[in-house]
Amino acid sequence: MPGDAAALSNEQLARYSRQIVLPEVDESGQQRLARSRVLVLGLGGLGSPVTTYLAGAGVGRLVLVDPDRVDVSNLHRQILHRTGTVGTAKTDSARASLTALNPDVHIVTHASRLHGDALRDAVAGVDLVVDGTDNFESRFELNRVCVALRRPLVYGAVVGLEGQASVFRNDRDDSPCYACLYEDVAGLPDAERPTSNWENCSGQGVLGPVAGLVGCIQATEALKVLLGMDSGLAGRLLLIDARSMEFRSFPLRKRASCSACGVPAATRG
Repeated sequence: MPGDAAALSNEQLARYSRQIVLPEVDESGQQRLARSRVLVLGLGGLGSPVTTYLAGAGVGRLVLVDPDRVDVSNLHRQILHRTGTVGTAKTDSARASLTALNPDVHIVTHASRLHGDALRDAVAGVDLVVDGTDNFESRFELNRVCVALRRPLVYGAVVGLEGQASVFRNDRDDSPCYACLYEDVAGLPDAERPTSNWENCSGQGVLGPVAGLVGCIQATEALKVLLGMDSGLAGRLLLIDARSMEFRSFPLRKRASCSACGVPAATRG
């Protein structure tokens, strides 16, 4: 993780005063955030609160990826965007909103999907990655790259009135990864297993505030990791049922046979 930056200006001390007063942050933590670089894939229902809170907190560099344009159907949950930005690239809409919130944050945008070398280069250039994508294929490719480059990955998903979140500390040898999660879920009793809808959330219905709830959890965990704090969701999957407003979690295990982070079959004893 990045070290300290230059001394904070008077304007920055005022802007972040309610955050700096926290012993978990203080001035050195605020400087650390200013040096931090975060990649956020997806600027929809999850990416909107994530980027808003990371920018507000003073994360120095945000790399934003989304190939889509703002549609009027997005607006009930994607709070980065406004009626006036319908039809524009989500990356442009997000840049305008986040710059208006905090002009100190340096924003880099990619208005196309990143795959292969382009995705690897983007992940290599940051300290932490936040997954706000909505499909199984993108999540697994992102996970493989984060494992290979040892970058922490903050995961979230939302469908209907349900959400889930976790933190995969790929920078630690003993951490499970996203692929381990789905192997674990496959072994749960039917009554406890999340539905297959989690594999592809694109086009599913969602209650707007539930996406905001999951995104806020992701933003909180991302800031904790950047500040060097222990993440409460590392090695654990949080399940949210907004119908009953119940939260439950179960531990995740690193699997030796995992295709992304496990021990290669040829080297197993």
